[in-house]
Order: sequence, then structure tokens, then C-alpha cells
Amino acid sequence: MNVFFPFAAETLGVVVRVNPRFLPDQSDPQQRRYAWSYHVRIENRGAVPVQLTDRHWVITDGNGQVEEVRGPGVVGQTPVIEPGQSYDYVSGCGLTTPSGSMHGSFRMLAGRVPFDAAIPKFGLLSPPPRAVRK
Repeated sequence: MNVFFPFAAETLGVVVRVNPRFLPDQSDPQQRRYAWSYHVRIENRGAVPVQLTDRHWVITDGNGQVEEVRGPGVVGQTPVIEPGQSYDYVSGCGLTTPSGSMHGSFRMLAGRVPFDAAIPKFGLLSPPPRAVRK
């Protein structure tokens, strides 16, 4: 699957790429509900397998309100990524504002050595409202 990932960060040979997408069919501006999906690809460019054990997201809405989300794995998985391999998943986020941003880190294990792989900051942007013709 060819996916363009406009946001990327590398930490100790682990590259995290993200492609966010606004979901108009799951959003309702009149109800202050805006939804996005985000496709994440984690690439292991290092020499040893790594395992993703935990996630930490920092979600900021258009008003500057910050919510932090921490938990085990991603989408119910704690994948082991072999050297030269990648792991993809898609998840989602909802806000009450038409824009915001996300960033964070994945806790990884390289053998028994833990480290935090950076998740690049990316924007959550909805298209501008359509002008009403009179």
C-alpha cells in the first residue's frame, strides 16, 4: 500500500511516520464534533528487533486545551518489529474544535533496553466551512 507520510521523526533507528486525515462523514460542526484518522508507520532501521510496549499521546485542541493519553501498546497490540521491517496501524481522534495537533512517543524495548521513540507533531486540520450562496 502506497501511503504518503508527511510527518516523520527518527529515534535510535526507529522511524515513526504519520499521515492524518480529516473525516467529514464522522464530523458535525453544528455539534462541535470533528474527527480524524491517522495512519502510523513504525520502521525499524536498527540492527536488533524492537518491541513497542506503551504509547504516550499529547493532544492539543484549537483552544490550547491539552489531553494526555497513556496506555499499553497500540490498537491492542505490542508488536515486535524486526530490523528492516515496519508496522502499520490506523487509529482516530476527535476534538470539539476544527483544528488541533498531536505528538508523543512510543516506549520501545531493544532487547532489555527501553527508550522512547518520538512521534512527530502533526496537525489536525479540517477544511474551512463552505460559503453559503445567497
